[in-house]
Amino acid sequence: MPLKKNLRQLLFWFLAFTLFVAVYQNMKGVEKERQLPYSEFKQKLRDKQITDVSVRQDLISGKMKEGDKTVSFKTIPMTDAKLIEDMEGAGVTNFKAEADRGWIAGLILNIGWILIFVFIWWFLFIRQAQMGGKQAMAFGKSKAKQQDLKKQKVTFKDVAGCDETKEELKDIVDYLKNPKKYQTLGGELPKGVLLYGSPGTGKTLLARAVAGEAGVPFFTASGSEFVEMFVGVGASRVRDLFERAKKSAPAIIFLDELDAVGRSRFAGIGGGHDEREQTLNQMLVELDGFESKEGIILIGATNRPDVLDTALLRPGRFDRRINVPVPDIKGRLEILNVHAKKIKLTPDTDMSVIARHTPGCTGADLSNIVNEAAILAAKKEQKSVDLKDLEEAIEKMLAGPQRKSRIISDSEKRVVAYHEAGHTLVAKTLPGCDPVHKVTIIPRGPALGYTMQMPLEDKYLTSKTEILNRICVLLGGRAAEEIAIGEITTGAHDDLNKVTSFVQKMVMEFGMSEKIGLQSLKKDESEVFLGRDIMRQAGYSNETARIVDEEIKRIISDSYMKAKAALTGNRKALDAIAARLIENEVIDAAEIDSLMAAAKAV
Repeated sequence: MPLKKNLRQLLFWFLAFTLFVAVYQNMKGVEKERQLPYSEFKQKLRDKQITDVSVRQDLISGKMKEGDKTVSFKTIPMTDAKLIEDMEGAGVTNFKAEADRGWIAGLILNIGWILIFVFIWWFLFIRQAQMGGKQAMAFGKSKAKQQDLKKQKVTFKDVAGCDETKEELKDIVDYLKNPKKYQTLGGELPKGVLLYGSPGTGKTLLARAVAGEAGVPFFTASGSEFVEMFVGVGASRVRDLFERAKKSAPAIIFLDELDAVGRSRFAGIGGGHDEREQTLNQMLVELDGFESKEGIILIGATNRPDVLDTALLRPGRFDRRINVPVPDIKGRLEILNVHAKKIKLTPDTDMSVIARHTPGCTGADLSNIVNEAAILAAKKEQKSVDLKDLEEAIEKMLAGPQRKSRIISDSEKRVVAYHEAGHTLVAKTLPGCDPVHKVTIIPRGPALGYTMQMPLEDKYLTSKTEILNRICVLLGGRAAEEIAIGEITTGAHDDLNKVTSFVQKMVMEFGMSEKIGLQSLKKDESEVFLGRDIMRQAGYSNETARIVDEEIKRIISDSYMKAKAALTGNRKALDAIAARLIENEVIDAAEIDSLMAAAKAV
């Protein structure tokens, strides 16, 4: 339809342009006739300056000579019986009579061009204004799009890595397919399902899968599409969206980024009557109002369930709240296998290796890794994607692309090598640290080098010892610089940020400080509301704040001394790893083990 509409518009403008050119050429070709009094016409006739004459009952026109030029003239005739004799005597070679035009022909000739220009003016201005008015009247219409499930049908088979979440949603699908089975027992369809989780975990894909499995109309919209600068537009669009869904019931409405319109009321600078809150109020009414929206279910997706209004989350509105978690190793393998079907892999590629090397990655991250590996293989003009391409894609996602063009002096290269060797050696020395997979001093992104540690399994709980060891590993780079170089640099600024964050959480949130005890001093991260919260108190005394600062400083200092002791006791291994990094720029886990074994044997 849009293509046909564009073609019609192009055809109209082409015809209008052609008509304009024709009229212009026609008007340009018409010579301007000079108006002569009848007496002057007779005088020029006697002077033999008239060459052509056309006589009509109400007009005499023709051509006459003026010097070297021939010009047109016209005059109003008078009763003159000798006109023909005078023309013959003056030697006029071409004179003729014209029939009198009818009033209809004259009207068309004189008014026709005016009508054409009036039509063009109406089309360009009046009609466009009318269309603009219709668009203005349609301003409150919902921008939600109805997905064509026949063209892009997604089912639960296309969703991997979240089996528990799919089981929760299968109840919704079964109800939409067989509502009587539940209604006979008095059960009602949940009015709302909230999918929450980290970005990229597949919330939108799950909603499409529910619609694909149920085979019902699927309306999709974003929370930001409801909020406009004009008051009342968002509420009007919510009403229109539910009305459209009601006509197609049973149907599913999917609202992405729900927090854009569902944030807690009275939480921002605006008062209780701003546009966003009116939109939220209308949504609350639609979900649990006076009219029953039977057969309509609203699926909302958000990354921030903590900021949603409590009235939106109560039973009767969003009856079910389903967490879409980051996939575990089994889920990551399933997701990788789904995306690997789209590319050509070498037969010996083991995707379980990639699944083990990508802890904490979401489905979107894994899809990006597979796609990046295919791009890297294509750049190398390979016929298929191998394991090295996938591992390179992981490093590119975690640390950024390699920057081989960056020229580093030998002195800085030595500092970076010892810095990364310090991280590596502390991680290999202290128990309970994640195994070191790879170390490199090739710059990637903003980093001049990095040490890649890969956990053997997914962890959901972290002990105090593991956190302290992780802090020691982060401080190992700065300790190595001080031991081997005798000078400290700015290379540890990112490590120090991470260390400070870890220790603050240990002391203030995790209850891992003996002096602070089992209390949480976590800062209130809720939104500020006008003057009520501007002077928000910390929630603890200045004396407690002083103790917190002392504890943070003590833990960091003790961890730093522990890292220095580990490096000092293995100085030969530190020098050996740094020397090999300077020489080869990249070393793997097996080479690190051999270097440490050789250093101990000496």
